[in-house]
This record gives sequence, C-alpha cells and structure tokens, in this order.
Amino acid sequence: MKPEEPKNVKNVEKMPRLKWKRLFAKKWFFPAVYMAAAALILTLVWWYQNAQDQGVTQPKTGLEELKQEILPADEKRESMILPTDAGAEAKQTMGYYEEAGSEKSKEASLVKYANTYWPHTGIDYARKDGKSFEVVAAMSGKVIRVEENPLNGQQVEIRHDNGLVTVYQSLADVRVKEGQKVAQGDVIAKAGSNQFEKEAGVHLHFEVRKGGEPVNPETYLKQAR
Repeated sequence: MKPEEPKNVKNVEKMPRLKWKRLFAKKWFFPAVYMAAAALILTLVWWYQNAQDQGVTQPKTGLEELKQEILPADEKRESMILPTDAGAEAKQTMGYYEEAGSEKSKEASLVKYANTYWPHTGIDYARKDGKSFEVVAAMSGKVIRVEENPLNGQQVEIRHDNGLVTVYQSLADVRVKEGQKVAQGDVIAKAGSNQFEKEAGVHLHFEVRKGGEPVNPETYLKQAR
C-alpha cells in the first residue's frame, strides 16, 4: 500500500522560489549586486597594479622594441665639428656678424669690397703661414651644390638630415660632386682664395644656413665642445 503523500510537500517545494522572488523584488537587491561587482573589479585592479610594482612579468606590447629602435638613433645624432682638418693648425680669423653683438664685434665682422662694408655671414679660417689646408665636412650629408662663383670662388654646399645646410667657400682642389653622400670628417676640398675677401688670402669661408638664411655657426659648433 502506497503511503499517503503529505499535503504540505508542494508548499514546501515552492517556498525557496517564493523567497528568491521576494528577494528580487527588493529595491536594494540589484544595487547591492552592482556594488559588490564594482568592489570585486576594484580589488582585481588594485591587485594587478600591485603585481606590476613588484615586477610581475608584463605582456609584450611592442613598445620595448620601438624604444630600442628609437634610442640608438638619438644617441648617434651628430654634433657639428670644425670644418678644418685637425692637423691643419687653421684658426678663426673672422667671425659671424651678429646684429645683437657689441659694436667692437660687429666692426670686426665687416668685409670691405668695392668701397662698401658688408656683414660677414659666416666664419673664416686660415693658417698663420698663409698655406692651404684640407677642408672637411662638418656633418654627414648630401652634396647639393658644387660650383665656381665669380666672387666667392669655388664652393660646396651640403644638406644634412637635421635640415641644416653647410656652405664652404673660397675653395681649391674640390674633391666631391653634386649628389654625392659624405660622412662627417671627409675631406671635400682645400682652402683657396676668392675675390670677395681678397685681402684674407688663402682661407676657408664657412657658413651654416637654416631655412635658406645664414645663422651663426658658433651656435652649433659650441654644442660639440
């Protein structure tokens, strides 16, 4: 004979469901769930940052490799050197005409030609004995001009990666051609003479141009000292 099922069994089974429905119906239930989830996320974030501080291995993002590629290039960036051979014993004989300079320095940086005084746009180098000397590239770059100028004599212009252009005038025995790439320190010519600075004798006239305009070479040469 099958025992008779208690009458309140179904009611007992429905009780947990009713409790959950009542719990869901509470206004504070879902906000509490959200707050608990947010607290869990914040905890995980805090743990992750703490793990980073303690040197936990990080996933590779490619930034490390990028830095390794960039830094060496920056470290190898050239500083301008004197455009004269180290053993030439050539010294500066005339400086750049600086508008903001003293009256004495400006007077010493004027070139007399055709009964007129002209501001000197570069630096002149010469030997005390008046002999010629080798002229070298102040920085690596590409030769963009080689020509004979009626006033300035033979001249060479070199464009560099930083946008500057170095100009070498009053040359002799030019050894480079237009379009040729040169390395810093390569001999490009020898010092000669020209008509514009005839009184200077055998010398090198050296200019630095930025945006097509001459600037004081000392600004860049001092950075290498």
